[in-house]
Amino acid sequence: MVPGSPTLSMTVLMTPDKANFSGNVHGGTLLKYLDEVAYACASRFAGCYVVTLSVDQVTFRQPIHVGELVTFLASVNYTGRTSLEVGIKVITENIHEKLVRHTNSCFFTMVAIDGNGKTVEVPKLIPSTEHEVRRFANAQQRREIRMELNERYKALKD
Repeated sequence: MVPGSPTLSMTVLMTPDKANFSGNVHGGTLLKYLDEVAYACASRFAGCYVVTLSVDQVTFRQPIHVGELVTFLASVNYTGRTSLEVGIKVITENIHEKLVRHTNSCFFTMVAIDGNGKTVEVPKLIPSTEHEVRRFANAQQRREIRMELNERYKALKD
């Protein structure tokens, strides 16, 4: 299987229906967009349906205001046998003030599945640039940390 593009970008105008009581974009709205972008990026690369396994390090650095343009920059950073890590950087632009800010970053782990809900193998990501090699190595470290945390959580349940 030939993989699709490992990157994706999407821009959305933040409208009043996305605001919370303080007039900023609701965190849940942003999380929904992040999940949709992660799905689109991972499924295009894998060429099949994917589901969200985990979300790591969702950091809301600054509020996003109604009327701003929000751009989601996603990339497949790492592939395992059936899983992919998608990193997403969120850039917010105030059109009137010509101000651009980095407002959010996070990492999604997505798992490829078939029509019966069984996991399927994904194409291997082959990093080619220095930037891609660095992101791949960092993603491997995050994967190891997730696995270690999972073991620690299991031990707490016993």
